[in-house]
Amino acid sequence: MNLHLKTILSALFLCFGLQSFSQSNAIDQVIWFVGDEAILKSDVEGVRLQMQRDGEHMEGDPFCFIPEQIAIQKLFLHQAKLDSIEVPLSSVTKEVNREIEAYINQAGSKEKLEEYSGMTVAELRDRKIEQMREGEIVRQVKAKIVGDIKLTPADIRNYFTKMPQDSLPYIPTTVEVQIMTIEPEIPLKERDAVKARLREFTDRINKGENFSTLAIIYSEDPGSAKKGGELGFMGRAQLDPAFSSVAFALTDPKKVSNIVETEYGYHIIQLIEKQGDRANFRHILLKPKVAQADLDLATHRMDSVMHLINKDSLFFDSMYKSKMFVPEAKRGKTMTFDDAIGYLSFDKETRNNKGIMVNQKSENSYYYGTPRFEMKDLNAQVAIVVEKMKVGDISKPFQFVDERTGKSQVAVVKLRTRIDGHRANMKDDYVALKSIVENVKRNDVVDKWVQNKIKNTNIRIIDGWQNCNFRYKGWIKNN
Repeated sequence: MNLHLKTILSALFLCFGLQSFSQSNAIDQVIWFVGDEAILKSDVEGVRLQMQRDGEHMEGDPFCFIPEQIAIQKLFLHQAKLDSIEVPLSSVTKEVNREIEAYINQAGSKEKLEEYSGMTVAELRDRKIEQMREGEIVRQVKAKIVGDIKLTPADIRNYFTKMPQDSLPYIPTTVEVQIMTIEPEIPLKERDAVKARLREFTDRINKGENFSTLAIIYSEDPGSAKKGGELGFMGRAQLDPAFSSVAFALTDPKKVSNIVETEYGYHIIQLIEKQGDRANFRHILLKPKVAQADLDLATHRMDSVMHLINKDSLFFDSMYKSKMFVPEAKRGKTMTFDDAIGYLSFDKETRNNKGIMVNQKSENSYYYGTPRFEMKDLNAQVAIVVEKMKVGDISKPFQFVDERTGKSQVAVVKLRTRIDGHRANMKDDYVALKSIVENVKRNDVVDKWVQNKIKNTNIRIIDGWQNCNFRYKGWIKNN
C-alpha cells in the first residue's frame, strides 16, 4: 500500500472507525451511560484498534482510558445543548467536501476510495460532517467555560518560582533577524507568456470547461489549487488590494475576471458566492519563471549595494544623482544597513520596520507575532545562513524562495540577537512563560468544570468496566 493511501485510511479510520466497527458487530454491549447517552463496547474497540494501528501511546489500560475520553466528549456536548450552542451543518459542509475531494484525488478515484474505506462517499461525507461539527461544538463550549485568562507578571513569576529548577521548560535557541531582499527582473517575454496562458484558460472556461478542474491542474497557489482554486469566504482587507478590487467587482458567477497582477503573480478570478461584505472566490495563479541568469544578476546587484555600505560610501549621494528621492537630511551621509532596507528592500512586510522579521509561522508558537524565531520557524534557507552567524554579523547575498509569495529572491540578513537554548527564565522568556501559564490555567478551569459536571450527571458504568484508575474522580456512583 503506498503512503498516500495509508494516510487516507488512517485519517478515515480515525474519524469513522468507531462507527464502522459498531456496524460490523451484530451483537453489541452498552458499557457506560452518561446521562441519556450510551457508550458501546464497539465504540471503545474501534478507537483502540486505530490507536494501535497508528502506534499511539495510551495512558494505562485502553479499556479505561478510551471510554473516559468518550464520556468527557459527551459531557461537553450535553453542556452545548444547555447553553444552546449550535454549529449548523452548512458551516462545515464546504470544508468536508474539500477534504473528501482531496481523499478522492489521493486515492485515484471515487470507486477506489469507497473500496479502501468500505463506505460510500455519501456515508463518508455524512460522518465527517458530524465529526467536524461536534469538534467545533466542543471547542466553543471550552472557550465559554474558560473565558478570558488574565495574568500579571507577578502571577507568572510566582508560578515559576515554585517550580524545581529541573522542571522548568527547556527553551530552544531563538534569534531575531533583519532581512533585505531584491527581486530579479523578469523579462517582458516571460510575463506575456504567463498572461497568454491565462487568456487561454479563460477561453476554455467560456467554452464550457470547468474552472475548478483547470485550477487543480494548473494553478500555482498550493493552498487553493487542491480545492479547485477556492479561497473560502473573506473580506476585502484579507486579500491583496489589487486582487480584492477586481474580485469584489464581480457579480456574475459564470464570468471570469480580467487578468490581475499581484505580488504573488498573475490571476484570473471567478465569483462563487457573496454574503454581505464577505465573498468566496476561486482563482488560478500563474507565476512568471525566473531564469538563473536573472537571479545571478540580482545577486551581483545586492553584492554591489553591500560593498558600498561596508565601505562607508556616500551612497545616498549616488542615489540622489540618479534622480531617486533622498531626504535632504540624508544627503552627504553614508548609508547604514538599516537605511538600505528602507530604501531598497522589496519585502513590504519588513522594509518599514528596519527589516525586522516577524514570526508568522504558527499560531501555536510561543513567539507568534513577535520578532523571535526558533530556528525551525525560520525560512529553511534563511535558517541555514543564520545558523553560522554571530550577533551583529551581516551575511553575504544568498538566493532563496519567499515562503509567503513563492518568489525566488536574493537576500542579505543581519543577526540582531541570539539566545541559546536554556532553561526558562523571566528575563529572556516572559512571552513563552506567559503562554505556558495561560495554558495551565485554561486546563485547570476545564478540569474543574469536568469534575463538577461528573458530580452532577447521572452516570452508570456496568460491572467489569469499573476497576479503573480514572483521571477524574466520581465516575462510579455509590447509589
